[in-house]
Amino acid sequence: MHIAPHDNQNKPIVDAEHDLVPLNYFNIVKLRRGEVFEYAVPGYETCVVPATGTVDIDVEGAIYPDLGNRTEDVWDGEPEGVYVPVGAKVRITCKTDVTETFIAGAKYDKVLEPFDVRADALDVVQYGSDDTKTHRKIKHILGANHHDKVGRLLVSELYTVGEGGWSGFPSHKHDTDRLPDETRHDETYNFRFKPNYGSGVQMLQREDNQPGDAYHIMDGSTVLIDKGYHPCAVLPGYQMYYFTILGGLSQRSLKQYFQPTHAEQLHTIPGIMDMVAKFK
Repeated sequence: MHIAPHDNQNKPIVDAEHDLVPLNYFNIVKLRRGEVFEYAVPGYETCVVPATGTVDIDVEGAIYPDLGNRTEDVWDGEPEGVYVPVGAKVRITCKTDVTETFIAGAKYDKVLEPFDVRADALDVVQYGSDDTKTHRKIKHILGANHHDKVGRLLVSELYTVGEGGWSGFPSHKHDTDRLPDETRHDETYNFRFKPNYGSGVQMLQREDNQPGDAYHIMDGSTVLIDKGYHPCAVLPGYQMYYFTILGGLSQRSLKQYFQPTHAEQLHTIPGIMDMVAKFK
């Protein structure tokens, strides 16, 4: 499902118990200096990540000041985040002229402890190549480094390296719990392009070798992945970024199932297995 760019007025784009991706929660909050936004999501653990600007975060008295260092766009610096336990009350205060802040969530039933992830604690992996048109970098905010501190939520930022090319290839899916081959993880993306008038395409093929759907994605597009193989591409001459939320049904570690038709491409893309290993 594609949700076109729009002013969500600080209301959830993907609310709790969404029909397609009930394991995910997603909001974009825009504030001006001194403004405050408060929220709590019962039944969901969340992560607060400024896309741009700087905020102070208060998680029921646990204070995380000066979160976020990016000014122009998501390419301007490294991401930072604060993990928020299930149902906790959060207060976000804008410290710069403006801020745009992502709130990512996953369904979970246990209350853990809050913590922050600063730029120097990111888990970064780069893989692919210019030759295969698959060169990209992934910055895990809640990745393998925090496996013992988080319930079911995985949060990352993905960047194409260079201009043009594919991401999420070889095509894979994760819509069925059937270990050891695959896990059920709902997934939500929010896309950005540089320059911001760039665009791309999100494919969604629900069965191998059967026609699927394709969505024209633009700066600010949100895509919900409930089932199927889902590679995406950016037009030549543009860079692409997407904020990624994964929520598991029964475990946190993601087990991707690669599309049989294209599975041989696993041997052509440098570093692909390192990427797979980091989604835990």
